[in-house]
Parts: sequence; C-alpha cells; structure tokens
Amino acid sequence: MTSAAKPSLQYCKTCRQSTKLLAITQRNNSMTSPEASNSVQHLPRSGIRRVFDEASKYPDCIRLEVGEPSFTTPQHIKDAAQAALNSDFTKYTPNAGIAELREGLSQKLRDRNKILVAPEQIVVTPGGVASVFSSLTALLNTGDEVLLADPSWPNYLQMTILLGAVPVFYPLRIENDLVPTAADIEAKITSKTKVLLLNSPGNPSGAIIPESELVAILQVAKKHNLWVISDEVYDEIYFDKPPASLQPLDEEGRVISVFSFSKTYAMTGWRVGYLTGPTSIISHILRAQEPITSCVNSVAQKAAFAAVTGDQSCVSEMRNAYGKRATLVTKILTDKGIKFAQPTGAFYTMVDITASGMSDVDFVSRMITENRVAVVPGSAFGPGSGNFVRVSLASSESDLEQGASRLAAAIKEWA
Repeated sequence: MTSAAKPSLQYCKTCRQSTKLLAITQRNNSMTSPEASNSVQHLPRSGIRRVFDEASKYPDCIRLEVGEPSFTTPQHIKDAAQAALNSDFTKYTPNAGIAELREGLSQKLRDRNKILVAPEQIVVTPGGVASVFSSLTALLNTGDEVLLADPSWPNYLQMTILLGAVPVFYPLRIENDLVPTAADIEAKITSKTKVLLLNSPGNPSGAIIPESELVAILQVAKKHNLWVISDEVYDEIYFDKPPASLQPLDEEGRVISVFSFSKTYAMTGWRVGYLTGPTSIISHILRAQEPITSCVNSVAQKAAFAAVTGDQSCVSEMRNAYGKRATLVTKILTDKGIKFAQPTGAFYTMVDITASGMSDVDFVSRMITENRVAVVPGSAFGPGSGNFVRVSLASSESDLEQGASRLAAAIKEWA
C-alpha cells in the first residue's frame, strides 16, 4: 500500500490562518459592541432593492423594476474621459467642481431651463442623490418637518430620517395623474415644516407639474416661509412639451434646483449631478458637501463637460425612444382596461392593481415567481400607494411588451 501524500506546507499555513481568522470572528461576535445610531437602525430599506434581489434569482425574469437606461453612454463622452485619463487629469478638483464644467452648466441652465445663474451658484455633486442630501443637510435641524409626495422616490424618506427630521407625506391622486396640487401640499404644513420636496418629471409618478401649479405651490411656500428643493433630474425626458423649471418662477430665493447626468446621458454609474440655488445657501451646501465628498471624480467631470457642451442629438434620440416605450405600454394597459397614471415625462408609470384583490407586496412576489416579471410595490414609495405597482419604461420594447401584457393579464386573472 502507498501512504497518503502529506499536505503541502502552504496548505497547512492556509489552514492555520483560516482557523485563526475563524476564532477571531467568533470572539468578536460574542463581544458586546456599542450600538449603531438610532437613525441608521430605523432606516427603511428601499423596496426597489428588495425586488431587485428577489428577481435576480430568476435569470428569465423580465426586469421592469429598476430605473436604469438601456442605452450606453454616448461615445463622445467616453472619449472625453479617456482623453482626461491620458492627460493625467486625475488630481483633486475644487469642491464645487471644475470651472469649465460649471460654466458649461450655467449656459445649459440658461438655454434649456431658463435659469439665469452664475457659475459660482452651481455645485457639482456625485449624482443627483448627493445634491438632494447636501441640500437637506444644509437646511434641516433635528425635528424639522419635510414634505414628501406619496408616492415619491424612497431615498427622500431615507435622507430625512438620517438627518433626524420628520417626513410628512402629501398625496398624489390617481384622478389627477399623480400631479401634486398646492391645496394638498398646504393641508400638510405645520409650524414645524421647513422643506418642501418636489420632483418633476416625477419618479415614480411619470408626472410633470404644469407651470400654473408650480406658481400656486410657490405661493404656498412663500406664505409659510418654506425652502423648496426641486428635483429635476429627468428634465430632458418628456413626451410633449418640455417641463417648466421652478427656479425661474422664484422671486425670493427659496428654491434649490437639482439636476443629473445619469438619465439624460445614460451615465448612471459615472455619478455626476449638480445643483443651483441662491447665493445665500450655496456656500452652506458646499460646507455640507466638503466632509462627505472632497470633489466629484475628476475624469467624470471632464466627461460631463463633453456631455453638456457636445452634440445633443443623443439626448433627443433617447427621449424619443422613451416616448415610444411609454406609448407601447400605455396602449397595452388601455386595451386591457387597466387603470394607470398617464406618464408625461421620466420613464415610469404607476399601475392600479386594486382589481386583483391582492396587496401590492403579494402581487409583486407572485408576478416574479409565476409570471417572471419584476415591478415595484407602490408602498415602497409611500404609505398611501399600496394599490399600485411601478413599471419602469427604461427597458427594451420587447421586454416592455411582454411585461405589460403579463401584468395586465395578472390583474384581470387574479381578481
């Protein structure tokens, strides 16, 4: 008989290291550590992420839950990034962003949003989410109330909780295609209200707030001395006329406007956004951003400059594609007699599932496991939106046609 081969010295060393690491881990787990902050412990997890994780278990699932453009970043933007790398443009930049980008953004805001601001009133941020968070950080004290739409992007709620503020929801009504009204907003204002958050074009509503309603909402903000954060990251995605920006209507300096490159140029992973507002608050927002983010990635800023100052045909091409997809989905839903909020911008629609007789969470789970279509429960966007599911229109036409057809059939069949 031959004796068994002896394990190598390297194998034994690896075993000893693994045993030592396991012992350390077990010891650490048995220790009592100080608790995490109350705000983090009570931070709700995004319902979108939960759906994403569940749908990822099924390779054949049609993914209509994430607002991720199906397009790739246009080539001239990628070329600018490569040129920045080749020229070693990889150092820190000013906290507010490189001068040429802020100048380009000032021109863009003037030409396309009718917002007249100097480059010094613009702050470049690591995505629109950072623009909102830095703004809220600069504005809020513990216990202040923030008015959020129901439904609205769940990150707003998370930010509010992290900052020790109190979320208060104002309703978006299906009979008004989820467009907010000044009256519904004012009904939720108290002596503790500090900030009103608007989103137009909206996620998840797909709604654009008409200019006349924006004027009325500003009058309410003036009456109650509120700051208004206007999230306009979908400003270039609309299906009829361009949406009105809020800031040109603001005569008192109470509006902070937020924009992003993510959806407009299919640059979600590049993480570049920007904000603008009155000079009086911009310096405070910069102070809030400094300890969190020294500056936005330098190469990404060069790419963003190429995006905003270069050929804009890619923007109109993507806009037209989203419009076709919205028409495709809404026609399928209409033909099947399904109730939904008519999208006029962004790339979402909220679909009413009341007829199914199911809760939104159960409905979504069944759609994934039985019909292989992932959508997001409405309750992920607000406590009063459980009769809906959100459908993202950012996927391919083929996926949208199959997904919308299966969704409509399920609402009817599961009733």
